[in-house]
Amino acid sequence: MELENVLLIGGSGFVGGWIASRLSERGVRVTIPTRRRENTKKLIMLPTVSMVEANVHDPQALADLLPGQDAVINLVGVLHDSDSRLPYGKGFAAAHVELPRKIVAAMRQSGVRRLLHMSALRASLDAPSEYLRSKGDGEAVIRSAMGELDVTVFRPSVIFGPDDAFLNLFAKLIKLSPVLPLGGGQARFQPVFVGDVAGVFADSLTDRTTIGQTYELCGPRIYTLRELVDYTAHLVGKQRRIIDLGTGGWAYLQAGLMWLLPNPPLSPDNLRSMEVDSVSDGSHDYPGWRPTPLEAVAPTYLSPDEMVQLRLDRYRYRAGR
Repeated sequence: MELENVLLIGGSGFVGGWIASRLSERGVRVTIPTRRRENTKKLIMLPTVSMVEANVHDPQALADLLPGQDAVINLVGVLHDSDSRLPYGKGFAAAHVELPRKIVAAMRQSGVRRLLHMSALRASLDAPSEYLRSKGDGEAVIRSAMGELDVTVFRPSVIFGPDDAFLNLFAKLIKLSPVLPLGGGQARFQPVFVGDVAGVFADSLTDRTTIGQTYELCGPRIYTLRELVDYTAHLVGKQRRIIDLGTGGWAYLQAGLMWLLPNPPLSPDNLRSMEVDSVSDGSHDYPGWRPTPLEAVAPTYLSPDEMVQLRLDRYRYRAGR
């Protein structure tokens, strides 16, 4: 199964950059639609990657992107929606449900069959949060196209790696204050390395045995949120008093106040997502799945000492020493 051209929707984000890089290394031509081409300078530098200004929420613009493509990857996801309502707000609906529906319709019309879709671990129609419910509805839209389209669905736990919005967020908060109130400290996660996620996306594109399958992408170890924050504090070299607010009123008060910020680090809906553990029993692992431990990667971008050593190693390599 040969693929030469891939449309990467949501490719300008954290995970998208890694997938684009993996595909570029393999000589695949990658088209990434974006509303602001000037904000994607790192991706523009990748060989075989093209940035195209387009609004993928416009059905005609989406249809215009598909001719000549061999496959589509949809990574679009949003963590916050100011329009909170049941079962979910307009922002979640547009990104997680309506866009997948438009992608499926455009692919049916164009004849492009291969589709990889990024869902979320524990996404379901009866999940406690708007985020997970909308992700569940979007996944249902994608599943309804199986048979007509060659679909593979991925459901990752929280994703970590350089430039992530997870451990880096904790590191930033830890540096700002000697005391850190923490809502949902006992929520459990199974963090997965972004490089591993990018690898299976790239591999599965040409592997027909993955068609019709849903894979859960998780790391090798389960942590509580409190353990992850403690570990981050250790890596950045800061001793902090962490106050576990649990999942009650104080935690939701904190989340509500943070939700008012321009780029909110936490929202009440995020807390509701943490009511279900973001972990897997391993029964839906990707074939040959051998995830990278958090401890093998996080120090390289959070620990000051590791960062200095990493820069020295890069300098020595470039200098031929």
